[in-house]
Amino acid sequence: MKPYSESCEENRAPILEVLRVELKDRKRLLEIGSGTGQHAVYFAPQFPDLLWQTSDRVSMHAGIRQWLAESTAPNILPPLPLDVCRDTWPQAGYDAVFSANTAHIMSWPQVECLFAGIARVLEPEGVFCLYGPFNYAGRYTSESNQRFDGWLKSRDPHSGIRDFEALCSLAEQTGMRLQSDYEMPANNRTLVWRMRQPPQ
Repeated sequence: MKPYSESCEENRAPILEVLRVELKDRKRLLEIGSGTGQHAVYFAPQFPDLLWQTSDRVSMHAGIRQWLAESTAPNILPPLPLDVCRDTWPQAGYDAVFSANTAHIMSWPQVECLFAGIARVLEPEGVFCLYGPFNYAGRYTSESNQRFDGWLKSRDPHSGIRDFEALCSLAEQTGMRLQSDYEMPANNRTLVWRMRQPPQ
């Protein structure tokens, strides 16, 4: 049976509005944690000049391929195997990276691997768009996020909603600077970092 994520259906329209701004004139995008594949088949047709590369752990590939098989978009590529700490990352050359609802299901060492890997594949002036719930100054932005964090930790004590400041510090260490912080529905955000130019 083809996998289905209700949250993907609910958040795709507001995310698209952000991507229309941030992905303008972009040519090659790596999606990390493509999940069911629903985001890819919805977003990619909106950017016909952008090549959308899906990726995820191998266990997710069958579901992604089912969604891709039903899509007529010619600019979506089959999923690459990408466990952020274990698999070999693709070659550099992407001017955009997108990931949704991933940082809070990873452990912090995995988040560190995520940013380190992105720093290797993202071209100078490329953008990294990360969607999900985040804390600010160590505080939840809503009671629902606090409950969600408790549920996450009950499943995996190493997971949890990440602090905005910690992510920005990690981005800075890997050569990225914060460009935008978008408020999204349901107490979520889309954070956008831009890769700095290398020193001359």
